[in-house]
Amino acid sequence: MDGPRRLMAGVVRAADAPEGLRAGTVRRVFAFSRPHWGRLALFLTLTVLAAVLAVSSPLLAGRVVDEVVRGSEVSVVVWLAVAIAGLAVVDAGLGLAGRWQSSRIGEGLIHDLRRAVFEHVQRMPVAFFTRTRTGALVSRLNNDVLGAQRAFTTTIAGLVTNVIQLVLSLAVMMTLSWQVTALALVLLPVFVLPARRVGRRVADLQREASTLNAAMTTQMTERFSAPGATLVKLFGRPVAEAAEFGDRAGRVRDIGIRTAMATRWFMTALQLVSALAQALVYGLGGYLALTGELAPGTVVSLALLLTRLYSPLTALANVRVDVMTAMVSFERVFEVLDLEPAIVERRDPLPLPPGPVSLEFADVRFTYPSADQVSLASLEEVAVLERRDPQEVLHGISFRAEPGELVALVGSSGAGKSTIASLVPRLHDVDSGAIRLSGVDIRDLSFDTLRATVGVVSQDSHLFHDSIRGNLLYAKPTATEEELHAALTAARLSPLIATLPQGLDTVVGDRGYRLSGGERQRLTIARLLLAQPSLLILDEATAHLDAESETIVQAALTEALKDRTALVIAHRLSTIRAATKILVVEDGRVIEQGTHESLLAEGTRYATLYRTQFANPTAA
Repeated sequence: MDGPRRLMAGVVRAADAPEGLRAGTVRRVFAFSRPHWGRLALFLTLTVLAAVLAVSSPLLAGRVVDEVVRGSEVSVVVWLAVAIAGLAVVDAGLGLAGRWQSSRIGEGLIHDLRRAVFEHVQRMPVAFFTRTRTGALVSRLNNDVLGAQRAFTTTIAGLVTNVIQLVLSLAVMMTLSWQVTALALVLLPVFVLPARRVGRRVADLQREASTLNAAMTTQMTERFSAPGATLVKLFGRPVAEAAEFGDRAGRVRDIGIRTAMATRWFMTALQLVSALAQALVYGLGGYLALTGELAPGTVVSLALLLTRLYSPLTALANVRVDVMTAMVSFERVFEVLDLEPAIVERRDPLPLPPGPVSLEFADVRFTYPSADQVSLASLEEVAVLERRDPQEVLHGISFRAEPGELVALVGSSGAGKSTIASLVPRLHDVDSGAIRLSGVDIRDLSFDTLRATVGVVSQDSHLFHDSIRGNLLYAKPTATEEELHAALTAARLSPLIATLPQGLDTVVGDRGYRLSGGERQRLTIARLLLAQPSLLILDEATAHLDAESETIVQAALTEALKDRTALVIAHRLSTIRAATKILVVEDGRVIEQGTHESLLAEGTRYATLYRTQFANPTAA
């Protein structure tokens, strides 16, 4: 009898059940599930038929007993047995068909929800990802999507099945014997009430275990990454880390034991109550049968129907919990889908004029968006989003880079150089002013055009845990072997590839950590060369490299810069002396501009920066 298990699960879920839903959630759920309505109707039809069969079998079983007691023909008993067997076969077929439909509906919903969320999140600005906890976002794609799927494959089906089975069982039992039915209903509180206390206790234990498991997952994720593992080894804390992890794991173990024992006591008690209820039914039913008020087969039918009465009653006792839990999962998914991307594409984008590309900043002002504009408190795992008065970080930036020119940005850390560079590929949007490529505002271009035109190499360019080939093809999926090797040659990586046993199919590891810093940077340059952008942005591309690696990477960059417009950010002023124009940025403003020689001759901020780096005149 699975009534105790269902009751236990329902009470545990009730501990965390929400009190209400946002207006319109149910309407949106049905609108989202519209493509699956046909299969859902068929699934519910199969469920109804299965519920009817579940009540029919006990009646036939009782009929068999009555026929035996009467001494009927053997053929009658045989045909009744055949009918019971036939119902079992049909019930099994309905179960398989229902499971098939349930799987199609559930997996279809999972696919639709995950794809919708993934596509929507991909359109969010970078500011969204800098604030959001990755684990919380992944949970929406996994746990909440699965919870939403259960609304259709489990909750609705269970509700329909239990209501029909309960109504039919009660109706049939009442027609067979109202006295036995009343006794069964009187004993129901004895079956339900013990679950409340134990269920809440188990819910508390599970909540504590979930918190500990989340902490262990966070610790594993951070410590098992290449940077985290390196930090642990450098500070010599493996023993302390293992002890901390072991302590949490031990507490989870203890909670598991206590949960198992509480559940076992609960199950034993309720199974005992169920057995006592059946004994009472047999007792009262047997008495009525001996007094001639009931047929012997009717007593058997009542006892079998009792098992089909407690199960739906206990399940329906927690139906609100099941429905609310499933709906909240939908609500959490919709919460992500309702967060509008701060940067959107124009519906009728303009084309970019053919030929070399110029870059123009025209009185650009910019303020980083506040948390409530780009994020959700639940995704940051905070109660309330951070609120700060927005501070403008760029104040009227204006300059122009003609086709084929190299414009360099220099200045103190935090002056706004990287912010300027991030505005060109629309990682953020300007508050006022305009950024133009060949005279066209970048907000009027399609995202595809912008991506094809602008290429970026940063100081920490990201590589996926994939092969060298896979990381290169991310820039140009249709690239041929010749194009791949040409890009690697230009990026000064061909000698390295030749020494690798698997060549281009060598996996670079998480974030490319199997390669050295210089090799990672050259691979990102090769990826950039494969994309063939017209405008290059180099944001401290050699900042963390040693002198030898920097020399090789600079050679690769020289190849990449040929015949292209470039915007270069560099702290090492020796790398941008050949720039067509140098802009000195301080406090979000361009305070000087000119060539290397002219700025040195003026003896102002650039000259100070240069002298600071090259205090030794001979080195300068």
